[in-house]
Amino acid sequence: MTIVDYACGSGQYAVEYAKIVGNQGKVYAVDINPLAFKESIERAESSGLHNIEIRLANGFDSTLETGIADVVTALDVFFMIENPADFLAELNRICKPDGILIIDDGHQPRSKTIEILYQINIWEIFEETRDHLKCKKII
Repeated sequence: MTIVDYACGSGQYAVEYAKIVGNQGKVYAVDINPLAFKESIERAESSGLHNIEIRLANGFDSTLETGIADVVTALDVFFMIENPADFLAELNRICKPDGILIIDDGHQPRSKTIEILYQINIWEIFEETRDHLKCKKII
């Protein structure tokens, strides 16, 4: 399994994902912030895990191959995105056709997150929990 932790921050979740997918899996931790990028590298190296790769994004471009991810997570970031259409399009691009997006609201109402997802119409919500939405690709 391949997981992309998009907007990974310090890489905390990426390390946990790497433990979950094991040596046969891969985790890509992506962030636009050079400081977060540096912290993620340090956390990954100190974890002793060898299935994490850190990427510095160029705008919304994750620099990852198209269709690489079984799961893409975007946690505590969506409320800050000024151009959600481009953001969601990049997540769609890197996700496999049958892949899953897990996204949370961050510091905005759930209703706003859902409204944006429906307006952009490339992800379909198939499960909603208190903490996040699980989505599958429409296109």
